Amino acid sequence: MAHAATSPALYGLLAEFDSAQALLDAAKQVHAAGYTKADAFSPLPIHGLAEALGFRERRISPLVLCGGIVGALAGYGLEYWTQVIAYPMNIGGRPFHSWVAFIPPAFETTILFSAFTAGLSMLAMNGLPQPYHPVFNAERFARASQDAYFLVIEAADPRFDVEQTGAFLAGLHAREVVTLDE
Repeated sequence: MAHAATSPALYGLLAEFDSAQALLDAAKQVHAAGYTKADAFSPLPIHGLAEALGFRERRISPLVLCGGIVGALAGYGLEYWTQVIAYPMNIGGRPFHSWVAFIPPAFETTILFSAFTAGLSMLAMNGLPQPYHPVFNAERFARASQDAYFLVIEAADPRFDVEQTGAFLAGLHAREVVTLDE
């Protein structure tokens, strides 16, 4: 039985720009035009690019705070359980619940849990690791880590239309606009 050839699904349009300023200006115009599913790729950090694309603050800070609180409670609780409940020892006539001595280890578990929460939530919210992305299919995208600046608008965007979006990106003085397949 023969299988019908299926065309790959369209991921979006990729536009290449000549400079960081051209990319920043284009990103501002793309966001102003109402596109919400756009991303930019640059070999260097560009101040204001995330804001130009409309990226918002993620929820990592509250998660790190919760991780720190859990770490403090876990550290202090472990010390309390071991020193007061499970195996109480009378050392130097101090009380079993010597809270002053419990502070430094509890602080360390606070830092430990906060750091792990920050790292893991950053990876999860950024969708990492991501060994494949459709932009890797573009021939010129290999220059993105060296000297090229790219802007992609995804086909999943509600305002996306191949012809209109392609003309819009070309009107932003893009060097080249190519279609990306999944």
